[in-house]
Amino acid sequence: MKVCLVGSSGGHLTHLYMLKPFWKDKERFWVTFDKEDAKSLLKGEKMYSCYYPSNRSLKALLINTVKALKILPKEKPDLIISTGAAPAVPFFWIGKIMGARTIYIEVFDRIDTPTMAGKLVYPVTDKFIVEWEEMKKVYPKAINLGSIF
Repeated sequence: MKVCLVGSSGGHLTHLYMLKPFWKDKERFWVTFDKEDAKSLLKGEKMYSCYYPSNRSLKALLINTVKALKILPKEKPDLIISTGAAPAVPFFWIGKIMGARTIYIEVFDRIDTPTMAGKLVYPVTDKFIVEWEEMKKVYPKAINLGSIF
């Protein structure tokens, strides 16, 4: 199984990294911002950079869509996992078209309101995971696994 782990640097990337017991023995690659925190955390890992800043930016969405169109056919992941934010959107939609399964984990600090990325990937997410029971009112098909911290 080949896994694509996609997310913004900082807390989103840290959240993904905490899933190491799952991904450590799988073929994988990362898509995140080309920033020092990401490079340091992912030293030795296969990493592709995506465009930032990406918050509510049409320019970033377009650039990251082009990146997804280049990276995903080359890597052919079986599974795409993200904790957000904006870079997840084009990777989920294009990945889904290509036949990849998708798992999205809504961030821990959202207790009863959705993130923009969460709302945008929800329609194409196979497993949508929340960390608070209240979020199941926002995302009815979500699975509450509790905190992964």
